[in-house]
Amino acid sequence: MKGKNLFESFRNISEKEWKQKIQYNLKGKDYNEEVIWNSPEGIKVKPFYHLDDLDHVVVGSAHFSSWNIGQNIYAGNAIMANEKALKSIEKGAEAIQFVIPSEAVDIITILNNINLSEVKVYLSMQFLSKMYIENVLDSIPQANKIHFQIDPIGHLAKSGNWYKSMPLDILLVNELSTLPIENLLSINVSLYENAGADMVQQLAYAMSHANEYLHILQEGGNLGSLKTIEFKFAIGGNYFFEIAKLKAIRILWDALTKEYDISVPCHIMSQPSKRNKTIYDYNVNMLRTTTECMSAVLGGSDTVFNLNYNAVYKKDNDFADRIALNQLILLKEESYFDKVENPAEGSYYIETITSQLAEKALILFKSIEKDGGFLKQLKNHTIQNRIAESARKQQEKFNTKKMVLVGTNAYLNKNDKMAKELELYPFVKKNPRKTLITPIIGKRLAEELEQNRLSHE
Repeated sequence: MKGKNLFESFRNISEKEWKQKIQYNLKGKDYNEEVIWNSPEGIKVKPFYHLDDLDHVVVGSAHFSSWNIGQNIYAGNAIMANEKALKSIEKGAEAIQFVIPSEAVDIITILNNINLSEVKVYLSMQFLSKMYIENVLDSIPQANKIHFQIDPIGHLAKSGNWYKSMPLDILLVNELSTLPIENLLSINVSLYENAGADMVQQLAYAMSHANEYLHILQEGGNLGSLKTIEFKFAIGGNYFFEIAKLKAIRILWDALTKEYDISVPCHIMSQPSKRNKTIYDYNVNMLRTTTECMSAVLGGSDTVFNLNYNAVYKKDNDFADRIALNQLILLKEESYFDKVENPAEGSYYIETITSQLAEKALILFKSIEKDGGFLKQLKNHTIQNRIAESARKQQEKFNTKKMVLVGTNAYLNKNDKMAKELELYPFVKKNPRKTLITPIIGKRLAEELEQNRLSHE
C-alpha cells in the first residue's frame, strides 16, 4: 500500500471518466435515454454522482437533533386519551399529539401525569380559541413548552372556510403571538402531499404559507415574538427524494427568515403519507411506512409519527398501534438511527437533489409572491388547480403501472377479500357545503381500483 490509508492507494477518477465507462458499456445506446430518468419535479436523475456535482451546490447548514418517537391519539374522550398516552409513553413514545375535536375536552384530564419536561406534547385542535389556550397556560405547569399547532390558513385550505372569518382569524394569530408560548404556529404541508402535490410544490407552498404568517405578524408588530415555526410533513415512498425534501425546507426557511432579518429555527414533524397506502395486501403498508419513517429521520425530522398499517380502513386498535410504535423503536434503539449526526450529509446524490429541489421551489415561491401571495392564489384556485394537475399525472402513472403499488396494481392476490373488513370508509367523502374556496382534499392513488374490486367481491 503506497499511501497512509486505503483511499490514497487509488487515483482520483473524474466524472468524465466514469461517464465514458458507462457509455462504453452501453454499447452504442443513448446515455441520456437509457440511464437518466426524469422525476415528477423535472429533475434529471443521473446514474451516478461525483464530487464535481457539488461545485455549484449550496449545502445547507448542519442540523442534528435526537429525534423523538411520536404517537397520535384522538382525544374525544379525555380520560381514555390520557390513559392511552401514559401507556404509549411507558412503551417508548417520547412525543404525543392529541387530536382535540372541541373546546369541551378537558385539557387538565388529558395531560394528567404527563411530564412536559420529558415528553413533547402537540395539540392538534380542530378549533381556534384564545380562551382555550389561555386556560391551558393557566392550568398546566410548563404549558409554554406545548406545541399548539395554530394554522388557520391550513384550515382554510383543507376545509374551504376560515374558522370564523379572515379578519378575526388573523387578529387571533396576532393576539396569541403575544402569549408566553414557545411553539405557536404550524404549517400543514402534509395536506399538499396527500392531495397529490409534487415535492417542489410542497416546498414552495410551505414557504408561501409560512410567509403569510410572517407578514401577518409583521403587520401586527409581533414578528419579534415568533420563537419557532413548525412544519408538518407527509413522507412518500421516493426514499432519497424525501430525505432531500426535508433538508431543502431548512435551506428555504433560513433564506426566508434572512429576508425578514430574524433568526427563527424551524421544527419538523413528519408522518408517512396516506396517498400510497392500500386496502388490499395491507401488510405491504408496513414496508412503506418503515422506509418513509427512515426518510423522515435521515431528512432531519425532530419528531416522527408513524401511521398504522391498517389506518385507511380500520379504527384504532391496540395491535396496530403497537406495531406502528415498535417500528419507530426498532429504528431508534436497534438500528441506531439516532447515533450518527447528519448521516445523509456529504452524499453527492442527496446534496445535489436537495439543492435542485430548493432552487426549483424558490422559483415557484417567488412566482406565487409576485402574483399576490398564497392566500390570493388559494382564493383564485391557482394552488388547487396546480395540485390537481400534479395528482392527475400521478394517477395516470399508477393506472398505467408506471408507478407500482405491490398487491394493488401489480402482483395482485385475487383471493384477497376486504369488503367485510372495512370499519372506516376508506375513500374520499363527499360533503356538499358552502365554502369560500374549493378545499384541497387528500386522495389515495388506489381508490378507484379498490372500489372496483370491492364491487366485484
